[in-house]
Amino acid sequence: MKNVIQKILILVVFLTISSELLASDRPQVKSLDGLKPNRILFVGNSYLYYNDSLHNHVQRMAAEKFPEKAKFAKYKSSTIGGSRLAHHNLDHLLKAKNIGVKKPFELVILQGGSMEPLSEPARRQFNEQAKTMIEKIKTSGGKAALYMTHAYVKPHGKYAPGMIDDIRSLYVKAGNDNKALVIPVGIAFKKAYQYRPDIVLHKDFDGSHPSLLGTYLAANVVFASIFKTSPVGLKYNYFDAVADEDRDFLQKVAEETVSEFFN
Repeated sequence: MKNVIQKILILVVFLTISSELLASDRPQVKSLDGLKPNRILFVGNSYLYYNDSLHNHVQRMAAEKFPEKAKFAKYKSSTIGGSRLAHHNLDHLLKAKNIGVKKPFELVILQGGSMEPLSEPARRQFNEQAKTMIEKIKTSGGKAALYMTHAYVKPHGKYAPGMIDDIRSLYVKAGNDNKALVIPVGIAFKKAYQYRPDIVLHKDFDGSHPSLLGTYLAANVVFASIFKTSPVGLKYNYFDAVADEDRDFLQKVAEETVSEFFN
């Protein structure tokens, strides 16, 4: 009888720990509480500015879906090549008039450096900066979101099969700790490669920066996450630069990723 009780206690502890681990990997913030922002600031690095800049793609998608709001849209992007969160002067950027926007930003999307998930010191710095920056964004009257970066692929020297797990855990923890939305771009990259291993979402020369298709996928994920609206059916294809087959596939991957991530 004693052995049975011990086994039951061990099972209860195991299930409790497993439940806590699963909960820590799930985003607590699932939406922007009904906000459909017109004034959005993207803060990051070359992952955002490659391929005509991510903010332009998202703005064009939003203009197609919400044409009545298009004339009010002010999307800005502030990027520094190779930067981490700590490299940005957020105080300057949050004073929207400093960068040509008359009213404060309703949403600020923060994208960290691709190396930040890979070491404990970098992860600590990311968490500290995310906390500080998100507090400033909220104090300014806006909402904050974290842009989950994608993992490296070959031939990048730091490619590792499990990198996306480290990225996910970092961003979800920071989002949950600071009550901020997490945008699951990196997970969408992984899913797209699982469905179509032949698709090219990275620049082949470095295995790090997004290709045009990678940026297009990321834009769909951002669109679906912040507007809580499926991108499936959007006609926007970067002025015919994205083939219909790829457009439709990437829209569906974005829809599925966002739906599963936020459940």
